[in-house]
Amino acid sequence: MARAVDLSALKARSEAAARSQSSGGTPAGGHGGEWVIDVTEQSFQAEVLERSLQIPVVVDLWASWCEPCKKLSPVLERLAAAGKGAWILAKVDIDANPRIAQAFGVQSIPMVVAVVGGQPVDAFSGAQPEPQVRQWIGSLLDALRDRMPAIREAEARAGTEDEAQAEEPDDPRFTAAEDALERGDYAAAEATYQEILNAEPANEQAAAALAQVRFLARAEAADPSAIARADAAPEDVAAQVAAADAELAADLVEAAFARLVAAAGRTFGEDRDRVREHLVGLFELFPADDPRVTSARRALARVLF
Repeated sequence: MARAVDLSALKARSEAAARSQSSGGTPAGGHGGEWVIDVTEQSFQAEVLERSLQIPVVVDLWASWCEPCKKLSPVLERLAAAGKGAWILAKVDIDANPRIAQAFGVQSIPMVVAVVGGQPVDAFSGAQPEPQVRQWIGSLLDALRDRMPAIREAEARAGTEDEAQAEEPDDPRFTAAEDALERGDYAAAEATYQEILNAEPANEQAAAALAQVRFLARAEAADPSAIARADAAPEDVAAQVAAADAELAADLVEAAFARLVAAAGRTFGEDRDRVREHLVGLFELFPADDPRVTSARRALARVLF
C-alpha cells in the first residue's frame, strides 16, 4: 500500500465490543463456504486481525448501492472457494461498519485490502477483471508462502482433494455427450443430456449442460442481421428472441437480457410467456450469482408484476 494504515483504534473498539457480547464472523451467503465471512466492527479483531497472524485475510469493502461491488464480490467469492483456505475473504459492509472503512482510509469502493500479521500489506480499488484479481492473489500468496505455513497446508489439502476427485471414474453418459459436442453433433449431445435428465430429474450438471448445448446449436445458426431486423420490428416476438440469441453469441449479454425484458413488457399472453421462458433459459447459461443475471431478473420481475 502507498501509506501505512493504523488499525489499533479499531482493534481496541473491537476488543471492547467482544467483551460485551460474543460475536464472530458469519459465512457470507454460502458462495465461498467457510472461506468467505461477513465481518463487523465487533468481529474485526478476531476474524481479521488475529486470523491474519496465521493466514492472509483479504478484506472486501463494499456497499449495497455500489454497482461495481456487485461485479467484484462474486469474483472474490469464487476465488476464495477455489483457494480452499489458503486465504480468507472477509466482507465488510461499509454502511453498517463505518469505523472499518475509516480505519482503512476508504475513499471509493469497491476497495480490497490484504491484511497479514494484523497490518495491511497491499490493496486495490475498483472492479478489476477476474484474471487480474487472480494474479493479484497469486502474487500475494507467493510472497507469503514461506512465512505462513498455513498457506502450504491449505494448498496441500486442496491438492489431495483434487486428486481424489480426479480418481473418480467418468460417467460414460456424459463422456458420450461430450464426444458428440466435439464432433459438432448438437442433436446427439442434446438427446444424451435429455436422457440423463429423464432418468435423474435433479441432475444439475445435466440440466446446465443441456441448456448450454441448446444455446450452442442456436448460436451457431445465429444471424447477426437478426439484431437490425428486430430493432426495426419491436412487436415481432420471434425476431426479438432471435436477436437476443445473436447478441448473446456476440457476448453482448446485457443487451440480450435488456431486449427480452423490454419485449416482455410489451407483450401479453402466449407471446409474453415465450419471451419470459426464453430469457429464463438464457439466465441458466450463467452462474446464479452473476450480477448481470440478478439485475435482469429484477428488471423482469418489475415488468411482469
